[in-house]
Amino acid sequence: MPTRAVLSNLTNNVSRPTVTGKRVTRATTMVAKGISNQKQQMMQGKENVVAGMKDIAKPIRHTRVAARRLSKTKAEEAAQPMELETEHTATEPTHSLPAGVIDIDAADSANPQLCAEYATEIYAYLRTLEAGVGYTVKEDYLAGSPITGKMRGVLVDWLVEVQQQFRLLQETLFMTMSIIDRYLCMEGKTVHRSQLQLVGVSAMFLAAKVEEIFAPEISDFVYITDNAYTGEEIRHMELKIINALNFDLCRPISLNFLRRFSKAGDVDLVQHSIAKYILEQGLLDYSMVSYQPSHMAASALYLSLIMTEKEVSSVWNSNLLYYSAYSTTQLMPTVKKMASMIAKADSTKLQAVRTKYSSVKFMKVALLPQVTGVMSKL
Repeated sequence: MPTRAVLSNLTNNVSRPTVTGKRVTRATTMVAKGISNQKQQMMQGKENVVAGMKDIAKPIRHTRVAARRLSKTKAEEAAQPMELETEHTATEPTHSLPAGVIDIDAADSANPQLCAEYATEIYAYLRTLEAGVGYTVKEDYLAGSPITGKMRGVLVDWLVEVQQQFRLLQETLFMTMSIIDRYLCMEGKTVHRSQLQLVGVSAMFLAAKVEEIFAPEISDFVYITDNAYTGEEIRHMELKIINALNFDLCRPISLNFLRRFSKAGDVDLVQHSIAKYILEQGLLDYSMVSYQPSHMAASALYLSLIMTEKEVSSVWNSNLLYYSAYSTTQLMPTVKKMASMIAKADSTKLQAVRTKYSSVKFMKVALLPQVTGVMSKL
């Protein structure tokens, strides 16, 4: 057991025995005493400081009570129900509907894919967009250009057949015609007649990229033109179109508005299909290129209701009037023009649209007696 030197050192350090065989000189003894004296002075200073601190009153430490615990255990988090953001729904402004108008989006509130809470704002935005700069097409825009309205009609008739052969969406066809009309409205005077088909396939190639899940390849369009144009020519025309339109391809189309108006009017599938037939037949008519898509959709649906309903005076009800924002007085000139177009559809050379809607897929609406005898209803 090690022994301690009593009163020899304040630190009460253990005395270390001298190592045998090691010579203890005077110098080493003096160094050891100096180190021991320094340790004594340091410890005395510390004791004085500690003694002085005992006389000073300790300051009161103010503790802060936490309002809530930030960290929660996993058991508490599992037991606590998830907070839902339902507080703001009570303060959201509600759109008041006129008397006799039904909220057609109320039944879709449980389906998040239909975006019922945004439907009104979306279609209001589309209405402002269709009348914006760059989306409108002026009347008789081909005047003074090498291309005529009849040539445009032949191109549309051929594109309808291409759309069926490639099994493309209806939206792709309508967007194709929107791109063609807007491009020719800007650059029509510089497009030669031999390049019109190239403009058509390039526009459909662009529209398919936007609308289709699996768009046709460029080699398919080369094949469909019977190798009249190469893939490099189609790409070059594609670049010219998107540069002329400033990459803004998605003008609102009439099909978008037709679905909304058909929902507002609670029409059946036959009436909706007849309206689609009228709209697609209207793509062939060069005199209607300047009409806004929403106006075309409302006129086509109004004419379809006139064809199929017995009571013509009340077909355009308050719901259709509110959601379309068009009255029968505004639509009637276009309705008469469309009726004349449908009545002459079987006698024209361009039969692609009529043949398409004479198939079983579209319930043969083009052959219905109320459609062929439309002029008797007006």
